[in-house]
Amino acid sequence: MTLRRTLSTVGVAALLGATLIGSPAAASFVVGSGGDAAACVDPAALGAAKARPGGAAKHDPNEISASEAAAREKNLADTLRQRAKVGGTSALAATVTIEVVVHVISEDGTRANGSITDAMINNQISVLNTSYAGGFGGVNTGFQFHLQAIDRQIKPAWYPIVYTSTAEKQMKAALRTGGKGTLNIYTGSLSDDLLGWATFPKSQADTYDGVVILAESLPGGTASPYNLGDTATHEVGHWLNLYHTFQGGCNGNGDQVADTPAEKSAAFGCPANRDTCPSKAGLDPIHNYMDYTDDSCMYEFTAGQAARMSSAWTAYRA
Repeated sequence: MTLRRTLSTVGVAALLGATLIGSPAAASFVVGSGGDAAACVDPAALGAAKARPGGAAKHDPNEISASEAAAREKNLADTLRQRAKVGGTSALAATVTIEVVVHVISEDGTRANGSITDAMINNQISVLNTSYAGGFGGVNTGFQFHLQAIDRQIKPAWYPIVYTSTAEKQMKAALRTGGKGTLNIYTGSLSDDLLGWATFPKSQADTYDGVVILAESLPGGTASPYNLGDTATHEVGHWLNLYHTFQGGCNGNGDQVADTPAEKSAAFGCPANRDTCPSKAGLDPIHNYMDYTDDSCMYEFTAGQAARMSSAWTAYRA
C-alpha cells in the first residue's frame, strides 16, 4: 500500500517524468474525420450513490450470472484439455510481452474532445507494466506490455463511444489490428458515465475484441480519483479473463480464484477493514485491481489471479 499511496501523494507530475518501462517510442498516425463485455462507470458524473459501475438500475455485464460463469469455466477447461491433447501445452515464457495498439477517438482533435497526448499514453503503458510486474505491491503476473502504435481518429460519428452500439462495432471492425494476442485499446469520451469496458477472451476472437477506456482516466487525466491509470489495469484484467473480486458474492467459487477473499459487493473509495462476507476467511480485497476502489487504493494482483491469466492466455490468446 505504501508504494501506491506514494504515487498518489507525489502526484501525476512525478509519474509523467518517470522512466517508461518496456514502452519505447511508438509509431503514431492520424486519420482524418470521415463478445461478452464488462463495463465500469465514471463516478464523477454520478455521485457517490451511483459510483463505478453503473447506477442502481444498471447491470454491469462483467458481473455475469452463476450459470454464465459455469459455462465460461467449462469452456476454459475444455479448451485447455483440447490443446493438451492436440499438441501439448508448453509452459509460458517467464514474461509474456503483449503488443498494444491504442486508438484515440476524438470528435474534433482537441483535448476537450478526446485527443489525449502521447505522453499520457506512454505513461499508461508504464502503469500497466508496473502493475502487472507487481511493482506497486502485488505479485509479478508475468505479463508486460509494449506500445506498438498510436492510431488517432477524428471521427464525430464514433464520438462519444457508445457501449454496444452499432457505431462502436463499426469502429472496432474498421480499426482493430493484430492477432488474438494483440491488445487493442480504444480511448475517448464514453456513454452512460462509463469508465470502461472489455471483452473476455474466447475461442474465436473477433473484431469486437479489446478494451475501451475513458480518455481522462489515463495518468494525468481529469477523472479523479480514477486518473492514475488503473481503469486500464482493471479492464485489461478482464481481457485476460479475470472476474471482479465480488463476482458471485459470498457464495460458490466467487471469482474462481482461491486467494482473493470472498466479497459480497463492490467496494468504493478505500474503506478500512471492510468484511462483507464475515463467514468466509479474510477481509474484502479492496486493494485488488479487480475491485472498484479508487486508483490510489489499488495495488495488487494475487498469485491465483496470475495463474488464471496465464491459463487463459494459453487457452485463448497464445
